[in-house]
Amino acid sequence: MDYIAINKALWNARTELHIDSAFYDMGSFLKGQNSLKEIELALLGDVSGKSVLHLQCHFGQDTLSLARMGAEVTGVDFSDKAIETATKLSEDLAIPATFICCNLYDLPQHLDKQFDYVFTSYGTIGWLPDIDKWASVVSRFLKTNGKFIFAEFHPVVWMFDDNFDHVAYNYSNSDPIVETISGSYADRNGAMQQQSVGWNHGLAEVISALLKNGLSIESFREYDYSPYNCLPGLEEVEPGKFRVKKLGNHIPMVYSLTAVIKNPADEHKQ
Repeated sequence: MDYIAINKALWNARTELHIDSAFYDMGSFLKGQNSLKEIELALLGDVSGKSVLHLQCHFGQDTLSLARMGAEVTGVDFSDKAIETATKLSEDLAIPATFICCNLYDLPQHLDKQFDYVFTSYGTIGWLPDIDKWASVVSRFLKTNGKFIFAEFHPVVWMFDDNFDHVAYNYSNSDPIVETISGSYADRNGAMQQQSVGWNHGLAEVISALLKNGLSIESFREYDYSPYNCLPGLEEVEPGKFRVKKLGNHIPMVYSLTAVIKNPADEHKQ
């Protein structure tokens, strides 16, 4: 099973659907709205003059928001449609940015540079089978004392069926989850139906991989809300904070962490 080809087809189709969706609100973004959320903004702090590598950047709204904040940005995604869109946005808005189209695991073959920050957020690692290899990529591109900023949906969320009625999946699952998806989280009525291949990764798996690859965890936090209205059955409990209506605040929905490179391999550093 070629999971990269399957998921690339999915994200190419999603890019076309997402560009015009209310979820991504391109009109407001074009007028200057920052697409980043409170959780990651607090972790990032002042990025002015800093170099930032944004992994799995989709079509670049968050990447270009970082650039608007003064960062020197490089965005990476395996969807050629997403990178084409991101590059055009960068040009149309006259916001300097570099975008690279490649599979995340292959990034060392396409980029030879270290960054002050590596950043990735929300719905990213579930598309990757090997978290240790992912963590090695994060480590590879951080400068000495560079910081990894990560916000992601909590693995507990992915244990439930689509309607949050019952536990349907393992908390951490080494086997691929193959599904056919109708529409998208950004447009549930969107006219698309695509196959997807994903994996569930528990917190211990993620944190252990980062530690193994020379990163020291500086902060870790869990949140009982999602900053996005992107799952079925959510309700807005405060502005910009969404919970599963039938579950309230009984489950964690998002987690975040920051980590600093502590023992980088000499051959990887400039």
